[in-house]
Amino acid sequence: MRFALLLLAAGLTANLAACGGQTEPTTTAEPVTDTGSPLGVRGPVAGVIRKANGAEPPTLDPHRAQDVTSSNILRDLFEPLVGEAPDGSLQAGAAANWQISADGKTYTFFIDKAAYWSNGDPVTAEDFVFSLRRSVDPATGSHYAQILEPINNAADVIAGKQPPEALGVKALNDKTLEITLNAPTPYFLGLLTHSTAYPVHPASVQEHGDQFIRAGKLISNGAYELAEWQIQSHIKLSAQKHWRKAHGVATVYYLPIDDQEAALKRYRANEIDYNDSLPVGKCEWVQKNLGDDLVTHAYLGTYYFGLNTSKPPFDNADLRKALSLSVDRELLINKILKCGQIPAYSWVPPNVNNYQQQLPEWASWDQTQRDAEAAKLYQQAGYGAENPLRFELLYNTSEGHKKIATVLSAMWKQKLGAEVSLRNQEWKVFLNTKRDASKTEMFRAGWIGDYNDAFTFAEILRGGHGMNDQGWDNPEYNALLKASATETDRGKRQNLLQQAEQVLLAEQPIIPLYFYVNNSLVKPWVQGYQGNVMDHHFSYRWSIKEQTK
Repeated sequence: MRFALLLLAAGLTANLAACGGQTEPTTTAEPVTDTGSPLGVRGPVAGVIRKANGAEPPTLDPHRAQDVTSSNILRDLFEPLVGEAPDGSLQAGAAANWQISADGKTYTFFIDKAAYWSNGDPVTAEDFVFSLRRSVDPATGSHYAQILEPINNAADVIAGKQPPEALGVKALNDKTLEITLNAPTPYFLGLLTHSTAYPVHPASVQEHGDQFIRAGKLISNGAYELAEWQIQSHIKLSAQKHWRKAHGVATVYYLPIDDQEAALKRYRANEIDYNDSLPVGKCEWVQKNLGDDLVTHAYLGTYYFGLNTSKPPFDNADLRKALSLSVDRELLINKILKCGQIPAYSWVPPNVNNYQQQLPEWASWDQTQRDAEAAKLYQQAGYGAENPLRFELLYNTSEGHKKIATVLSAMWKQKLGAEVSLRNQEWKVFLNTKRDASKTEMFRAGWIGDYNDAFTFAEILRGGHGMNDQGWDNPEYNALLKASATETDRGKRQNLLQQAEQVLLAEQPIIPLYFYVNNSLVKPWVQGYQGNVMDHHFSYRWSIKEQTK
């Protein structure tokens, strides 16, 4: 009865489930019906992969990208120094091999002699010097620049205290790159797989400026080059003729379909070969009717609500904890989502290398105990029936996000008397709004690990980090992260990161809700797909199985 009343209050019915969420929807793209194009053909098309990709990517500038939909495409266009195997493990990329000094502070990368840009220019060490400097240059406007802070002088360059030329990167010759770190950094090779460390073609950037990412101007060093970019229709990639490895498919289409029902219809009509998320309410149906196509695997990601701690009302830790405690995550997972997600009582998800999750004491309580403690903290924070908490919850436009926001608003109203107003914005607008502390109180968010290490989660809540939209700045937390970043003893490093997570969970600047799992639909004629915890895929490894008539 309690669940039925909650759904009624939220305006939901039992079959309205939210699923997926790792892509960030923005605009609706109508199905393409041009039968002269692979996009209008039903069934497999030799040498072509068609991927539903959630949203129109905000940018294809690797140093400015900050979302999954852009990253999916960039992974096909650019090759970093360090690559990834199908299982997500690290392997050679644009660098055929590398050496690490005995003190762990100097990395020497030897660029593959067979690596070329799509215009035929050889990939050089100087290309990476230019690109890494551009990535940390404040003029570039990267929100991810801090990921490169282990490099000598990077923090000062990002802060504008030193010029980009001071960055600890140097071309020893055309094919040898030296990177000097501030201190030994155990996860450094992993972070080089991130788009912040991708190379861009210097001459192209210098000639075209911000327009270098457009079709006909973008020069890439990965398996594919940008052939077409038709807004709200498709992005077409063509095989890069100078790529030194074999292409399983010559053409890749990324389709920006934020309406997941529409994507599923097109998938069922055999107009799409790969769909990386499922629509609201369809998980059980898909399992029953398309089970052979459904691939589910662990995924390093956390869905959460961020709290603007820089101003009232969420500058109050008791209030933040009251809201977190009163969320019935089991109900959310089992009755609303129903897609295999894992309730999140902590920040760092399971399956992270060399890390054991930290849980708050209340994670072992039943929900009745949590609700009682939440009510007590709510009163301690100065709120009650005569003075209810009122705030706005911001989310980016999506039926799934809307359902979750509606359910949690109903929980907070029922249990605490809080009055929540909901506001949705399209993806690009939403990204800008949630970074503006004057415009937000609570906002929906999701964080997908950039590399398989707990630090990729811990660092974005460090004070001053470009992705710390909560404005939370805890000196103890910051100090623990700083110590962990240079600790080479695995056990001591894990302990430092665990202590940091304990500080975070005690302060609760975020409300973790669930850990993602990946639910993708893959057509039986697609070969070469392999799920991995990073959910990183490279289209050149995929192929289309020839169909018998």
